Amino acid sequence: MRTIQKLKYQLMAKSRERKYNEFLKLTSLDSKSTILDVGVADKEFSPYDNYLEKVYPHQSKITALSIQETSEFSQKYPMIDTVIYGGGEFPFPDKKFSAVHSNAVIEHVGNKKDQVFFIKEMARCGRQFFFSTPAKEFLFEIHTNLPFLHWLPKSFFDYLLIKTGKGWASGNYMHLLTKRALHHLLQDAQIKNYQIITHRILGLPYQYVVFGSS
Repeated sequence: MRTIQKLKYQLMAKSRERKYNEFLKLTSLDSKSTILDVGVADKEFSPYDNYLEKVYPHQSKITALSIQETSEFSQKYPMIDTVIYGGGEFPFPDKKFSAVHSNAVIEHVGNKKDQVFFIKEMARCGRQFFFSTPAKEFLFEIHTNLPFLHWLPKSFFDYLLIKTGKGWASGNYMHLLTKRALHHLLQDAQIKNYQIITHRILGLPYQYVVFGSS
């Protein structure tokens, strides 16, 4: 298990750096651009959590949005404005931000209907949006470190999660996405201008990055 966790952190480090570079390249932001980061973590369990806040050179231009309290986050990043909301519609006017950023959140917002609404809100609040999500096609499910079982029907996967002591990851905690499912979500959200970038390991999809504009 330690070997898997070590490998997971190594992959995470490379993945976060790559996604950050892609974010900068695709959005072409400058020092005056404003960013909404949706789904920041209050408690950081790895050196790579809240990666955007750690490395972006203009922290004061970031607004962080979360459904949880952010006391630790606010202490660590005092230049960043934090907004707590109850889920659903983002508490911002249309096109308030130059770009909306969200890392590995969409798989946690609920079912397909909720995911479509989440995409619509990112597109509504930003002139550009950028989000990522783990690829369901990958060998391991990255939240639980379990191999293959996430390829089963969700009801059976949830049953096995509970039986193996990982019930916290069942139910609405995550709805993993394939590339095909992502295309359907974006189309249902009526997003016309978008691209999906696939990150691969050993030829298999590991992570998807979605960039869109409206």
